[in-house]
Amino acid sequence: MFLRQPEIAQVVIDAVRDSEARFHRYEMHAFVVMPNHVHLLVTPHVHAKQWLGPLKGFTAHQANRVLNRHAPFWQDQSYDHLIRDGEEFRRIQRYIENNPVKAGLLASAELFPWSSASRRAEARRQA
Repeated sequence: MFLRQPEIAQVVIDAVRDSEARFHRYEMHAFVVMPNHVHLLVTPHVHAKQWLGPLKGFTAHQANRVLNRHAPFWQDQSYDHLIRDGEEFRRIQRYIENNPVKAGLLASAELFPWSSASRRAEARRQA
């Protein structure tokens, strides 16, 4: 449950955004950093091994540094799913962004600070 710690969650979010903005490895559509797992909805620009492995390796190193530990951080496996159409895309985006609500962490997805839903809500408030 290390991802529950704000500093660790922020490490993951910063790395996920960096992989998109600086390295152009994918286009990010939705994300959420839950206390014990992460969901990402991306359109990849490179093969998954070229972005997921480096992302997991970097975030594991950074998180372990913050936690002052030397142990595996992520599970070896990940779940990938090919999205076939716009309806499925929107369903998965809603699932990801509403995951904290479904888990009972809060009443509104926009209030969860470690998600694209809160980032989208903040952008609307600033507009």
